[in-house]
Amino acid sequence: MSKDLEYILNKIKIFRDERDWMQFHDPKNMAISIILEASELLEHFQWKTKAEAEEYIKKNRVKVEEEIADIALYLFELADNLDTDLLKAMEKKIKENEKKYPVDKAKGSAKKYREL
Repeated sequence: MSKDLEYILNKIKIFRDERDWMQFHDPKNMAISIILEASELLEHFQWKTKAEAEEYIKKNRVKVEEEIADIALYLFELADNLDTDLLKAMEKKIKENEKKYPVDKAKGSAKKYREL
């Protein structure tokens, strides 16, 4: 585990434990919280064109970053609570995606791997 990841996980756990919140942080509730925060992120972009979204981000970057951080905090804690090395899991998933989406078939395409 990288020092940066170790550091932030420690901060997350201290914050949680000082408030006695581990009792609420079971996998189901953590997964729900990730989705709720992702929905809050999505609200910033709802009904906006790409150009409008880009302009919105310029004016509201802090709010958008806060939602991204909320998602990451819950995700990192969930992975830690499940004794999952998030960085290793991400590396494994990238390798799987490289097989599903070979460059020669997927480059420039938004198709699902089953459609390539």
